[in-house]
Amino acid sequence: MLLAFDVGNTNIVLGVFKDGELIQNWRLETDNNKSADEYGMVINQLFTYEGLETREVKDVIISTVVPSILYTLQHLSMKYFHKRAIVIGPGIKTGLIVKYDNPKQVGADRIVNAVAAYAKYGGPLIVIDFGTATTFCAITENAEYLGGTIAPGVKIASDALFEKTAKLPKVELEEPGHAICKNTIESMQSGLVYGHMGMVEYITKKMKKELADLTKSGKEVTVVATGGLASLIEQGIDCIDHVDKMLTLEGLQLIYQKNKGHKK
Repeated sequence: MLLAFDVGNTNIVLGVFKDGELIQNWRLETDNNKSADEYGMVINQLFTYEGLETREVKDVIISTVVPSILYTLQHLSMKYFHKRAIVIGPGIKTGLIVKYDNPKQVGADRIVNAVAAYAKYGGPLIVIDFGTATTFCAITENAEYLGGTIAPGVKIASDALFEKTAKLPKVELEEPGHAICKNTIESMQSGLVYGHMGMVEYITKKMKKELADLTKSGKEVTVVATGGLASLIEQGIDCIDHVDKMLTLEGLQLIYQKNKGHKK
């Protein structure tokens, strides 16, 4: 079995693959203060609850945008699974040609998403990840990762309204059903959710045009969304073709296949 870690600023998503198939996944809170032992005990309990054996884990792969937690997970991998983890970063084979000015600056999650989306849907392609930040990535039909856009996520915007104003409350992130709202909570929900929908539509439209100018075959651009809030935002817009919640984990499994036997 393969144990995959997708570490974001807010959550860690874990996935277990057997013979290339995702058989179980969990979501934990990202906590820089947790030790390898604390994470190890939680994972042990999750495995036990699902009837899985930790000794069957043959390899571990990690994608993280939180550098401070990487050592913790590497230590966990050695102590609890007796494996040196594969870490997404420079030198890892992905199958993509990264055209970013400085490839080292591209977030690991963005590359992993692009690998999975290109393998499943082909290019040209736009991948939108609704995480702590909302990221947009453009990939050509020739597997060239061009770059994209990074915007504040819906939760960041919600937290900012609460923290930077005297009277506005915290609200649940859900669609209120109308834009002319008669109370503060729905007014905030409207601004947060519909505002994000509008941003996504505009950026996607602009990126599609730029990608189309580079696509010699004339093939249409496919738009794939992932991340915790993808379904909420996708409900109100027409520019997303596929919502794929397990995209990052599947990308980790694909990258593992390209790199197993070549650990750094």
